[in-house]
Amino acid sequence: MQSLPTPPSVPSRRDLLAGLGLAAATPLLLGVTPRPALRDRPSRRPVPGGRAVLLRGASLVLTMDPAIGAGPLGAVENADVLMRDGAIAAVGTALRPPPDAWVLEASGKLVMPGFVDTHNHLWQAVIRGGCTNRDLFGWFQGCTDPQRGRLTPAAVHSFVRLAALDAVQSGVTTLVDWVDIFSYDLIESYVRALADTGVRFTYAMFPPAPDAVLVRKVKKELVDPVPLGSFQVATHAARAVQDHNRAHWEAAQDLGVMLNSHVLERPEQRADDPIGVLGDIGALGPQLLINHAIHLTDAEIAAVAEHDVRAAHCPLSNMRLASGIMRLSELGRRGVKVGLGLDGGTNDSSDFHALMKTAIGLQRARTTEVGVFPQVNDVLRMATLGGAEALGLADRVGSLTPGKRADLVVIDPAALNFAPRFDWVGQIVFNGRPENIDAVFVDGRALKLGGRLVDIDTDRVVREAEAAATRLRAAG
Repeated sequence: MQSLPTPPSVPSRRDLLAGLGLAAATPLLLGVTPRPALRDRPSRRPVPGGRAVLLRGASLVLTMDPAIGAGPLGAVENADVLMRDGAIAAVGTALRPPPDAWVLEASGKLVMPGFVDTHNHLWQAVIRGGCTNRDLFGWFQGCTDPQRGRLTPAAVHSFVRLAALDAVQSGVTTLVDWVDIFSYDLIESYVRALADTGVRFTYAMFPPAPDAVLVRKVKKELVDPVPLGSFQVATHAARAVQDHNRAHWEAAQDLGVMLNSHVLERPEQRADDPIGVLGDIGALGPQLLINHAIHLTDAEIAAVAEHDVRAAHCPLSNMRLASGIMRLSELGRRGVKVGLGLDGGTNDSSDFHALMKTAIGLQRARTTEVGVFPQVNDVLRMATLGGAEALGLADRVGSLTPGKRADLVVIDPAALNFAPRFDWVGQIVFNGRPENIDAVFVDGRALKLGGRLVDIDTDRVVREAEAAATRLRAAG
């Protein structure tokens, strides 16, 4: 779901660096029986930097690496996962923990890489549940445009923090936020809110004009200082603004980052010829991420596949706005790297389980074939390693391969919606819900443990977002 730009304002400069440090994580036991070494309630003690963490005795580990485990998901039963210095150190049975490691019992639980959200607009949490009877263009007119023009730095921080924490507690460890907010103080507040959550993020900035100076300033001063932050240049590919698209692509090349564009979300956008424009400016290739891409022709699908263009699929948002159904099965058959995206306000929640289930269900409804791509294994890969591949991050995240960063989730299947065990892999997709996410680790740091966010007063986060939303409504 794309949105339209707000008027730019004169940039201001604040001291961001003081607020960009990641909060120290505080590990808790994942199991119910504490070991003697953990009698002193580790929930009250932060993990010292570099300290190893061993998840012991997980009933099932899906590594997403066939070289480590069985089948396409690299499954290992009754296994341990060792994290050290923010990275995956080992996956296997009866691993011996280092002397100073935290040992967290994971028996009866499932461990897998964290979800990779390839497309979001977190600030749109302010309009959750809004404009439910409108399509994309009605959504712009009735929801995004009026609210975006009233944003303040404090409001941006409240909404982004709320939505980012919702994503984290739902199992998201990496996300891409496509942002068309231009005032420097708003951008600064946006990045600080992302950094404070501890999630791995990419800030995809849509410049209001071909302003390479502002783009470079935001990347260098705001995003680069955040250890888990990265940057993309965003655009709206269309013939009417082809010169801007070219400038955006040149800026992305100059900075060595991806170009991120909304493409053919609605059939009316066929007149924009976005794939033709992206081809004409030389952007078709692995450094291009296209979002939605619902109404691609056969020739356009072939061009996307030939040039190794990456794509973000947002099935819940596309369904909500009556935008259509991506031809995911055809893209998959041609080997296009596709990840899943929550897509901000028109997804209304951060439920990645629902996203996976819908990605499967819509293709089956579209084709009336139960065997169509994606199947369960396919969609689990799309939600993790596939998303990392789409973002060019597969060398760092997306699987539990030793040496990659330790971004993972622990799932508790002992719940009314999940039990009893029949096919746990299928149940992750079709039965799972955010409340089954027992723990979330990003870069080896615990952001959620024992079913609760670590060191986060969620009541306060909600109160601040409610107050900010009330002030924005009053300003209108």
